Amino acid sequence: MGFNINVKIKKIKEDAIIPTYATEGAAGVDLYACIEKEVKLEPGEFALIPVGFAIELPDRNWGAFIFARSGLAIKNGISLTNCVGVVDSDYRGEICVNLKNFSREIYVVKKNERIAQMVIMPVATVSFFEASTLNDTIRGKAGFGSTGK
Repeated sequence: MGFNINVKIKKIKEDAIIPTYATEGAAGVDLYACIEKEVKLEPGEFALIPVGFAIELPDRNWGAFIFARSGLAIKNGISLTNCVGVVDSDYRGEICVNLKNFSREIYVVKKNERIAQMVIMPVATVSFFEASTLNDTIRGKAGFGSTGK
């Protein structure tokens, strides 16, 4: 089952690149660095890289999630500082990607470089209610590493 939704996009900067799917089967759209000049990332350093646009998701049942580009992470050690960025449905500001250099080499982010990918996904709205007990399971309270390697 697939979804096809309309997402409004507004360029904040004239030279912003509208996100695109790299292939027909891609789950995420590529996000491009919308910067005036190159950004040098020293090993261990991070920087907030703007993409030059804002979006409007249809309603609270949708979220935009920013993930690292696997090639950039594997080949260069460049990933997201917070692992996954979350763009809430009511956010209207410019989307930015918090990149971190996890490698031992300097990395230079170039203008219009593909720096991350964005996946639009449905989001459940949850109602929490306090309970005095939870149903028992075989696993129970066994935590980290309890199910083996």
